[in-house]
Amino acid sequence: MINMMTASIIHEIINILSMEDSSTVAILTRRLNERGIPCTRQKVERVLRDLIGKEIIEAYYINSNHRKHYRLRST
Repeated sequence: MINMMTASIIHEIINILSMEDSSTVAILTRRLNERGIPCTRQKVERVLRDLIGKEIIEAYYINSNHRKHYRLRST
């Protein structure tokens, strides 16, 4: 069961990724906090792992900076 805070974070992450091509955990965390949703990097990473498992988003690396980027899966 998903609590209201997690559901709000999921909705906003999908919303952010639909407006931007891709994003990192740090940028997503900052955007969520700017939108008034208090969350930590760890919470965002946990939600992103769940969304990857549900095949809603995908993770990939750009260049060799060893930072994961996330984007919505194309349907």
